[in-house]
Amino acid sequence: MRAEKESRPAAAAIAGATDPQVWCAAASDRLRRQLARAGVTQLVDEGALAGQEGSVLLLRSDAVIDTPLLQALLAAPGAVLLSNGTPAGVPLAIHAPAGLAGAAAGVLRRDSAGELPEGLKAVSSGDLGASYWQALRKREEPYALLLQQERLKPIEWRMFMGTYKGATDFVTKWFWPRPAFHVTKLCARLGITPNQVTALSAVLVVAAFYWFWEGNWLPGLLAAWGMTFLDTVDGKLARITLQSSKWGNVFDHGIDLVHPPFWYWAWGVGLQQAVSPDSLALLLVVIIAGYVLQRVVEGLAIWRLGLEIHVWRKVDTWFRLFTARRNPNLVLLTLFALLGRPDLGLAAVAVWTALCLLLHLLQIAQALFAARRGKLRSWMAGPA
Repeated sequence: MRAEKESRPAAAAIAGATDPQVWCAAASDRLRRQLARAGVTQLVDEGALAGQEGSVLLLRSDAVIDTPLLQALLAAPGAVLLSNGTPAGVPLAIHAPAGLAGAAAGVLRRDSAGELPEGLKAVSSGDLGASYWQALRKREEPYALLLQQERLKPIEWRMFMGTYKGATDFVTKWFWPRPAFHVTKLCARLGITPNQVTALSAVLVVAAFYWFWEGNWLPGLLAAWGMTFLDTVDGKLARITLQSSKWGNVFDHGIDLVHPPFWYWAWGVGLQQAVSPDSLALLLVVIIAGYVLQRVVEGLAIWRLGLEIHVWRKVDTWFRLFTARRNPNLVLLTLFALLGRPDLGLAAVAVWTALCLLLHLLQIAQALFAARRGKLRSWMAGPA
């Protein structure tokens, strides 16, 4: 651990004559925020590199580099990171060991790596072993892109998709990306913060609760789906603009965790004239208890296994697409409400919640048994 800390550069330099815009901000500003989040706060002028003592991280001012890739580069002395987009093979960033900062700056001015000074080695994103991003529960090749104005749209799309979690529900994964991209871009352009988006989603949570309580299904569902959409936007906006904060994380995830049972309760109240009290009570007990117990199972996996249960095996990640969480349940409620049977919608959610709880219990039992033979690891952390 001590050797790793010593290998990490304490200083960085952003080199280059161009400073293009990406996601409505200067690329160099984005790099500075990334460096600060990685703990590198000392910035060195390009002209002072030759006399710099100690290792230095050099980055092109027109580079966009995925967060896990930047973290891996900080722990790889001598690495010359090459672009993996179009054009490919362009040196974008270099972890220059002591005494090589000046030579490394020369390498960054090239269009290809070519012959490198002794002590430097060209690497791709795959060579740095950053394909598994545990925080976002996904496995993919992180991006290292040369920012060119004529390719701005595909570059911004690639960056946006890089903010998505690998294990999530099918609505978020398959239906929200395109519209969320445009709304996120609009928020970035207007200077709207992630917390402001989350605050609006909180208002929609309350509005949906009220309309469900009153049995006004259509406006309630519109508010609920608006909230789930904004729940995608605020997270993507925070990651793409590097504006995430501890408070924002608590605010966003706190709302996500707490509100679904209240929606189901309100939906049940709205059905009081159509469903007997005993049947309604049974449905709500199954749904709310099932929701809570599923979250308990997920917490138990993290506590006892050090692993999110939905990323253990491929089948677990697939199951996460449809498991009885807010968005899949909301699909059921919407379909039956449109058919004029909101009572059957709540019954369908209860049945699906009970089935998913049984599958969750089977998952955790299998995981705990497998952990007796050694520490579990996500399938995403293994070879592609």
